[in-house]
Amino acid sequence: MAKKIIWTKRANHKFNSIIDYLEQEWGSNVTRNFVKRTYTIIDLISDMPELGPLENPEKMIRGFLLTKHNKLFYRVTQGEIILLNFFDNRSGIKRKRF
Repeated sequence: MAKKIIWTKRANHKFNSIIDYLEQEWGSNVTRNFVKRTYTIIDLISDMPELGPLENPEKMIRGFLLTKHNKLFYRVTQGEIILLNFFDNRSGIKRKRF
């Protein structure tokens, strides 16, 4: 059974920032493809929550590579999946924020 998806404020803000950047720099086709891919992966994670590898085992945070530039971090609870953040892989691992 698919779990409910919860977006944090940070995840929502970062997602909208990525969309704004893509729209300005790359146009509507690239933006549309990114949004479709993101929602397809979110649906996939909703059905199979353990799909992404554990990024932080202590906090039970998982990650999923959306594109070569962006990663989605999320946490699985009993009835829901909490989307924590979208991370730009070009920023460096020391800046990784869940």
